[in-house]
Amino acid sequence: MAHTKEEKLKAFGDFLDVLDTLRVKCPWDRKQTNESLRPNTIEEVYELCDALMASDDLNICKELGDVLLHVAFYAKIGEEKGSFDMADVCRRLTDKLIFRHPHIYGEVTADTPEQVSQNWEKIKQKEKEGNKSVLAGVPSALPALIKAKRIQEKARNVGFDWEKREDVWDKVKEEVAEVEQEMSSNAENESNHNLEAEFGDLLFAVINAARLYGVDPENALEHTNRKFIGRFNYIERKLKESGRSFEDVSLEQMEELWQEAKSK
Repeated sequence: MAHTKEEKLKAFGDFLDVLDTLRVKCPWDRKQTNESLRPNTIEEVYELCDALMASDDLNICKELGDVLLHVAFYAKIGEEKGSFDMADVCRRLTDKLIFRHPHIYGEVTADTPEQVSQNWEKIKQKEKEGNKSVLAGVPSALPALIKAKRIQEKARNVGFDWEKREDVWDKVKEEVAEVEQEMSSNAENESNHNLEAEFGDLLFAVINAARLYGVDPENALEHTNRKFIGRFNYIERKLKESGRSFEDVSLEQMEELWQEAKSK
């Protein structure tokens, strides 16, 4: 059952009241700083991501609360320093959303998600505190796979992209060939930086292909990770049930159990 706006505001206000109390009376909450909270924030976001991937609504709700606690906690610390508070956070976000959606709050036309993204990048470039370059808005600390996709998306939004998405496969094949060539020409070199570079180019091209075909590479890889874990755990469980370990069976026997796991 959906709550009214008044009920939502009251719930948020009650939460802020509790946080204010804990910040004063709880020894642990009282000693927290931006730096001490940061590792916990990262962990909470990953736990939210796990719940999202599992489509676990109960845990999504719980983990969203944990992430919200951290957002409010940072705002509380900002308030104590006299820099900003939760109202400033909300108002700046609201102003930004209105400014970046002129197709809703202005006279700009954008009928597709792609047009919205392109407008978004142009607007960000014009903002007073906007990024100095197109790719400057990509956080340097992002995991490499996600960063590659964000780089490609930002380049696309200013027109730097394949004219036809089918053309990307020639690039993927080209990068595969270059990896194979580097491997064959340096078969005995275990610390081959050129091979690492070629694998990087290949991965970047595959991520590009996924993006062009509407597949999020991070989600796709995570689904495959979970699929592999499930099948591998099946092999391990079957071996234990028969009183064996991985050392007791051949690769062919493990493959048979793998195929059995796939069939299930």
